[in-house]
Amino acid sequence: MHSEVQRYYGETLASSADLRTTACCTAEAPPDYISRLLAEIHDEVASRYYGCGLVLPEALEGLRILDLGCGAGRDVYLLSRLVGAGGHVTGIDMTPEQLNVAREHLQFHMDRFGYAEPNVEFIEANIEQLDQTDLPDASFDLIVSNCVINLAVDKSAVLRSAHRLLKPGGEMYFADVYADRRVPEVLTKDPVLYGECLAGAMYWSDFLQLAGATGFKDPRLMKANTLEVTDPELQQRVGELRFCSATLRLFRFSDAESGRENYGQRAIYAGTIPEHSETFQLDDELVFPRGVEVPVDGNTFKLLQESRFSSHFQLIGDNREHLGAFSSSLPSFEFTEDSDNAAKSSCC
Repeated sequence: MHSEVQRYYGETLASSADLRTTACCTAEAPPDYISRLLAEIHDEVASRYYGCGLVLPEALEGLRILDLGCGAGRDVYLLSRLVGAGGHVTGIDMTPEQLNVAREHLQFHMDRFGYAEPNVEFIEANIEQLDQTDLPDASFDLIVSNCVINLAVDKSAVLRSAHRLLKPGGEMYFADVYADRRVPEVLTKDPVLYGECLAGAMYWSDFLQLAGATGFKDPRLMKANTLEVTDPELQQRVGELRFCSATLRLFRFSDAESGRENYGQRAIYAGTIPEHSETFQLDDELVFPRGVEVPVDGNTFKLLQESRFSSHFQLIGDNREHLGAFSSSLPSFEFTEDSDNAAKSSCC
């Protein structure tokens, strides 16, 4: 399937207008500050965007970031702007045609952003074989990916490498496609359904188990949207299968518990993250208003303590007194049916 994916994204798709489903499209409208940055992206780079979410989390100034499956580089250049001249973004992709577009417009973006030196590089590699690159362990603050891991045959290898490449306290923030059941093997061999990010989608429950097995024991769901297969021919092939796009954040932090346990800990957000002065949203359930003491579970306490968000919070308590299971838990796939985020997606 690797060669089929390279052919599909290198030859079949000339722009997002060639897509036959809404899987590789972003439903959510970007916030105003991102919309302003999108206007700075070169038209050719923007037209070759095939993501299914906004992989632009908070507090990015000065970070070292890795983009897995960067394609023509739209997210890389947005992140380049957000990390500033003192940060750095590495994009990895296995499709030469996509990388050629990304590299062709590197100086355009550096000039537009006012950077004297490039803070971006692109590497041609398979994200399932990151151990064959020169990227050192624990060298990135943040790893992002946008509708790409579903295209990987060995998804476990991708997550294992991501965990290894993240610094302690680092984050993987990514959008991808998931199925409400295991995709039948016959569909996994369909090059169009695979290229459109559907046939390689993981069953939601299988993904949660895989995340835990590769070191990410407490996945955080940010958003989910149902997907449509609009092409009649592809609809017939898919049958009763249902798909959603979901944006998640995974953290590499110490002693993560398999469940969210209550130790009576609290966190107060200082309101110091740019563009998020009034509230900070950690996941779809947990929102921190500025200056308000919010109860948190043990995992959340450790996550905030060890991640780049530590300087933005006052943390109260310890984990000496166990008070039972915390009420917060990761929603199941049915979240896409019940949530206000379950709007049908469309290309941006």
